[in-house]
Amino acid sequence: MQGLQLARKYFFEFGLPMIRESFGDIAGRVAAGLVGPGSECYGFDDELSRDHDWGPGFCTWLNREDFAVYGEELAAAYLRLPREFDGFGPRRTSSGEEGRMGVMTVQGFYARYTGLDHPPQGIREWLQLPEQALGVCTNGQVFHDPAYGFSSWRRHLLDYYPEDVRRRKIASRCMTMAQTGQYNLARSLKRGDAFAARYCELQFCHDLMSMVFLLNRRYPPFYKWLHRAVMDLPLLGTEVYESIVEMLNSCVCELKITIIETLCSLVIEELHRQGLSDSSSGFLADHGPAVQAGILDPDLRRDFTVCG
Repeated sequence: MQGLQLARKYFFEFGLPMIRESFGDIAGRVAAGLVGPGSECYGFDDELSRDHDWGPGFCTWLNREDFAVYGEELAAAYLRLPREFDGFGPRRTSSGEEGRMGVMTVQGFYARYTGLDHPPQGIREWLQLPEQALGVCTNGQVFHDPAYGFSSWRRHLLDYYPEDVRRRKIASRCMTMAQTGQYNLARSLKRGDAFAARYCELQFCHDLMSMVFLLNRRYPPFYKWLHRAVMDLPLLGTEVYESIVEMLNSCVCELKITIIETLCSLVIEELHRQGLSDSSSGFLADHGPAVQAGILDPDLRRDFTVCG
């Protein structure tokens, strides 16, 4: 059984009855689910994942007012729930990972990962948010949220970046993919610089997968699950996943370069299909300015720097 399924069963068997029986005054405003940085929140957990931060449990989110009145009491009730369930548990929490489960405020949860105590507003706030942090805030499942207090913020994030921000990030990926994959990898290989060549190859793969998430309007997970997650994306996901495996497993330099050029061509085709670039060049760096030119905000359009 995976952690998300376990958490859902645990909540409906123990969590929701406890909330309804002991906290009826706020039962209609409490939100609960499993969302956050753990592999189980992405559905990527396996037997190896169970040695830490895995097991029976769920997140409970309250608004600030309800937390001030009921938070301590609800947290105590949560801790009294069975520590073992369905043959699993107790949950072992790693040092520094306290607070991922249990009772918290809606604002506190999102602020922990985004640094904002409100949904992002405006281009500058969106640009400050790491893609992986947005993935953490929008993964998993919400099991119960009758007042939509947690889910409204989540929905705002799931509606994705403003288009100007997406274009800015795509333009940057065009530049970094061109530099590492189409330009510097071949030069490093010719010099016999094994470290620089491997770094170029891996950085290209990272930025390629980031690009594919942007083209799919999805947020990526953190690096450990990036390759696994790209496989599930409808646009270019399977091709990119399989090509990266082939490239990293090959020792043939010419094959690596061929794979990279094929992948860049696929990205360029998608840029054209989405109306992001009208350049006919096969070099991705020539597409960066074309994508940037479509940004409506004049300050952001002029300020073309590589961004995260």
